[in-house]
Amino acid sequence: MVVSLLIIVTILAAAVSLYDGIARVRGRRTNSVLAIVEIIAAALMLVAVFITFPAPLNLFFFALILEIVLILILIFRGAGRKGVGMITIIALVLNTIVVLIASGWLHIPGLG
Repeated sequence: MVVSLLIIVTILAAAVSLYDGIARVRGRRTNSVLAIVEIIAAALMLVAVFITFPAPLNLFFFALILEIVLILILIFRGAGRKGVGMITIIALVLNTIVVLIASGWLHIPGLG
């Protein structure tokens, strides 16, 4: 396995999303279902970096699901700590980079 910047960005995006989901589940949030889906999608995205899944279940699929969940979490924000919103935005930006590169819509030299 060759370690590239894309793999590092993917692992960072999944790890920050996993942390955000765990922080949302531990807190008193109204959208705990979205947090659980975020944890599952982030964990599967981390596993998809190292293991090859069958054809429809690839890294792009899990990153796209995680992207949708992160956007929904930002829209339906619950009450709680103020710093969790910034972690969600950081995870969303990193995951957007992963989605755009995995779909082939963005080419950054050194990341591919």
